[in-house]
Amino acid sequence: MTLVSELELPAFDYTDPSLRGDSYHAAMAELRATGWLARGPWGYMVLDRESAEFFLRSRAATFPGMKIAEIFDVREGPLYEQMRRNILHVNGPDHARLRGLLNPALSPRAVERYRPAMRAFLEQLLAAVADEGRCEFVEAFAKPYPSLTIATVMGAPLEDAPRLHHWSNWIQRQFDAASMASEREQIELAVEQFYGYAAELLRARRDDPRDDLLSMLIEAEEAGDRLSDVECINLVFNVLAGGVDTTQSQLAHTVRLLAENPEQWQLLVDDPELAQAAVDEALRFEPITPFTARMTTEELVYRDVTFPEGTIVMVCAFTGNRDLAPDERGAGGVGGVGEFNTFDITAARGRARELTFGAGVHYCVGANLARVELREALSFLARHVRDLELDGEPAFESITGIYGLAELPLRFTVV
Repeated sequence: MTLVSELELPAFDYTDPSLRGDSYHAAMAELRATGWLARGPWGYMVLDRESAEFFLRSRAATFPGMKIAEIFDVREGPLYEQMRRNILHVNGPDHARLRGLLNPALSPRAVERYRPAMRAFLEQLLAAVADEGRCEFVEAFAKPYPSLTIATVMGAPLEDAPRLHHWSNWIQRQFDAASMASEREQIELAVEQFYGYAAELLRARRDDPRDDLLSMLIEAEEAGDRLSDVECINLVFNVLAGGVDTTQSQLAHTVRLLAENPEQWQLLVDDPELAQAAVDEALRFEPITPFTARMTTEELVYRDVTFPEGTIVMVCAFTGNRDLAPDERGAGGVGGVGEFNTFDITAARGRARELTFGAGVHYCVGANLARVELREALSFLARHVRDLELDGEPAFESITGIYGLAELPLRFTVV
């Protein structure tokens, strides 16, 4: 066995702000060609699907949320409490209990109820730009659509959607080292403000229960499932933080890819039932969570390489998504070539599910909701929009944290 620290590995700085768009794609393809393992700024990176699945599913590797708190000296206050109670950072029986209470509200069947509301939001948003025939898609669609949906899921007033978006945007920055180093005060403020807002909403729903997530969690608590007010608020917090910026960014990238590939857009227009395939392909091709961190809680040996306890491992969904399923190729085989590096909504991608939502016990709890939101958006746009084209250059954001677009100028015809 060889210690990972003794290996001669290629170095890759995923915090480099120049890694965006085409330069990011090219750099990742070059790195992947070197093998399955690389050295990063905070530890190591695994680059193929098999190794990604191993570290995401291992019970001896956890999300290093509290290590982040330690690195940035977050020891008290709202942000510390949020990090300590975040379902991402909770493991074992407590994680299973909390997830068991949240899962029914976000199951595939449960999220179906929100389709009519999603369609209504999309109709309103398109009507606002239809006469102009052009828009900046992020501001016009990608921001408000998931915010309105999350407000509906939570049971919050729709007029509060902009505030929910603002809080989610800042709260998500706790996973970006650069933001934690330079914008921690704003992150702390967003956490504090949302906690106050959610506590008021919780009190209101106790007096006036409705068909929403908060009311369901209150009912579970009152049924004896031992869910405290603090736990209830933090579960809603997790849904907000994980369900706005992420869907916004994935939708923006998906529409960008379709606008950049007019033949793919036409396929979707000709058959809107391809919307789910288009969603799956965009999640595979341009994951908005390119890197997911894990920290070993004990010594792990994988492929004859020893990872000591406390090793940070960054799982790369971007390169892992470009691999075939492990049983369809040799272990450690190199992907990212040929058809797997091409955006094609009609391609058969094998049995493997993309790594964009993670894997294992911490698989994204809001994945079902996100998929439905994305499918509804693409199906709606395919039925109502023609001649979709870029109306300028997209403005890419950093690949650290959530990889989104700051701007996506489009032109189109509404039918």
